[in-house]
Amino acid sequence: MPRRTLAREATLTGVALHSGVTSSVVCRPTCTAQGITFAQRGGKSAPVPARPHRVGATERRTGLGEGDDAIYTVEHLLAAAFALGLDDIAVEVDGPELPILDGSFEPWLEALAAAGVAEVPGSPVSYQVREGFVLTEGGASYRVLPADEFRLSVSVEWDHPIIGRQSGEWTVNAETFGREIAGARTFGFEREVAELHSRGFALGGAVENVIVLSDHGVVGTTLRWPDEFVRHKAGDVIGDIALIGGRLKAHIIAERPSHQGNVALAQRLIRTAERQGGHVLEISQIMDVLPHRYPFLLVDRIIEVEAERRVVGIKNVTINEPFFQGHFPGHPIMPGVLIVEALAQAGCVLLMDKQIDPARHIAYFMALDNVKFRRPVVPGDQLRLEVTLLQGKGRTRRLKGEAYVEGQLATEAEMLARVVDR
Repeated sequence: MPRRTLAREATLTGVALHSGVTSSVVCRPTCTAQGITFAQRGGKSAPVPARPHRVGATERRTGLGEGDDAIYTVEHLLAAAFALGLDDIAVEVDGPELPILDGSFEPWLEALAAAGVAEVPGSPVSYQVREGFVLTEGGASYRVLPADEFRLSVSVEWDHPIIGRQSGEWTVNAETFGREIAGARTFGFEREVAELHSRGFALGGAVENVIVLSDHGVVGTTLRWPDEFVRHKAGDVIGDIALIGGRLKAHIIAERPSHQGNVALAQRLIRTAERQGGHVLEISQIMDVLPHRYPFLLVDRIIEVEAERRVVGIKNVTINEPFFQGHFPGHPIMPGVLIVEALAQAGCVLLMDKQIDPARHIAYFMALDNVKFRRPVVPGDQLRLEVTLLQGKGRTRRLKGEAYVEGQLATEAEMLARVVDR
């Protein structure tokens, strides 16, 4: 199955919900296989990928990036792109926040659908949940079950006569999303407006783009569905789950979902669900970058690379590893120093950017700090090696490495490395 992007550009303009400024968004086709990225037009920072580790804000909306180049309220566009099965889009915004439009997902869905879909080379990423789990984050709770499609059950509850308790269940695809979820608008309470304004939220809110609730009813509009509130929350879940960067097969049962909880769920899915497609570097390509060979090559695959910022690798631990013969014979546990070595090797892939030639340069690690071993790693485990740049440019850099097994942190360390001439 090829990857999917837009056939043409899509442009929308409107008032941003929280900042109150008018902003314009251009969604461009791309064939870079980098997923959906966001950038401020004329900004100094590189485009920000729509991924959980780049989320910088979850209060009242989902924001990507940090500082002056951060971009907020991305969840409505992401939900529409996810429903349409779009893998790669380059989004440019002429301000810090996407417009709210009519408060629903529908204008985004219509604009992207009108732009059309084009197939591009590459393999789309897909995640399938094989073992269920439960996640609680703040006041939100989620139960995730295996399924052969993406099903979503959502329940919300407010002490308000118009809302009360509402629940719904949907199979998430373009048709169902467009017919039953896309038109549901965001909502807020009239009694909260002054407090929100004092904190810089909802400055662009109006009855034209938000369902405003008084203590007794709805102000200045008519509900599109009696349960429009839970439908909108379902759309928000979809938009935040789109941060996984691929398709999903699972049944998510969400109780009182929040942006914070949704993003935590997306991260958990990435670290625990079975992943297919989207391979970046296979073992032969890794060997072109790293000098290590058997039995000391400890990275089997690189599945994500965010240039000069982050890399994710995989190490499959088997009983055939030579170190198990002498390390706790009869009670095999992977040596912690080798887990750190695996993190360092994944970090080397991140260091070898366009300016560094693996044939002429090699990375040496100079220091380790804050090393912690959280749980044992045994044969049959798969290590997910996440390494992020903390500081530095050029040849000396500080990295943060985290190794996960089934979504649980096993080992973490900070590493200082320098690239030197061979």
